[in-house]
Amino acid sequence: MNERPSIKAYLTQCAELTEASLKQSVPSAWDVPERLREAMQYSLEAGGKRLRPALVLTAAEAISGQISLDAAMPVASAVEFIHTYSLIHDDLPAMDDDDFRRGKPTNHKVFGEAMAILAGDALLTHAFHLVAQASRQGGIAAEVALAIVEDLAKLAGAPGMVGGQVADMLGEQGITSIAELEYIHLHKTSDLIVFSVTAGGRIGGATAKQLELLARYGRNIGLAFQIQDDILDLIGDEKKLGKKTNSDVEQNKVTYPFLIGIEESKAQVERLTQEAKSAVLKAELAAPERLLEIADYLVQRDH
Repeated sequence: MNERPSIKAYLTQCAELTEASLKQSVPSAWDVPERLREAMQYSLEAGGKRLRPALVLTAAEAISGQISLDAAMPVASAVEFIHTYSLIHDDLPAMDDDDFRRGKPTNHKVFGEAMAILAGDALLTHAFHLVAQASRQGGIAAEVALAIVEDLAKLAGAPGMVGGQVADMLGEQGITSIAELEYIHLHKTSDLIVFSVTAGGRIGGATAKQLELLARYGRNIGLAFQIQDDILDLIGDEKKLGKKTNSDVEQNKVTYPFLIGIEESKAQVERLTQEAKSAVLKAELAAPERLLEIADYLVQRDH
């Protein structure tokens, strides 16, 4: 009898599936300027945890215990396109002005600012093309694909991730409360994770109640994920993180550890993780185990 793969091995499998899909996501037959294609692929292939695609795949399978990769993989790739575009734009001189991302020079350092901006634009718009393929090639109902598109436009847009980025930019020096910082993290980070698990849920045929509980799970692990990032920026290993530590301190950024200290921040991560797991258990999913394991894995990660 084969042993069940560890959560780390499982996430590695999800990442490998995602990366294979990302390489084929922009059709080779399309007449795309070669330098633009290179800039897009440079950041898409820069590695990373591929957590959001894994959550799409895992949530889809959790509903019934089965998964159609033809249906789920285009959406998993789409969320990575969105995430990658946001990182390219975050790294720009006008934003965070970062030189390295995942241990490699940032996109604008290799291709120039203008091309980096356009590569981000292309990744963003292509994500919606990919969602459509979940219906055209993967067989999910058009109404389901439409609901996923609506969610993506909202959760990645002005009331979601982009809104969180703006709040972060405008409030960098003036944040004085946990509520203000939580708003930023919930939108800048959690919303795309909420999208990932609810999109997977929709693909798997989740009920309205299950979608609500999956969204609660995503909200909590997304916030826990970001607080853990704040903690790792202070005490993490630069080699494992692929970027400099103490960057938040050097940039005078207000973080959870800055406001409430390291120990209380760790306690918050634990509380949010338990709340996320509770939501999954209430959802009465056919195969909730991997979602529960991912929640625990995020608390224990060191990069």
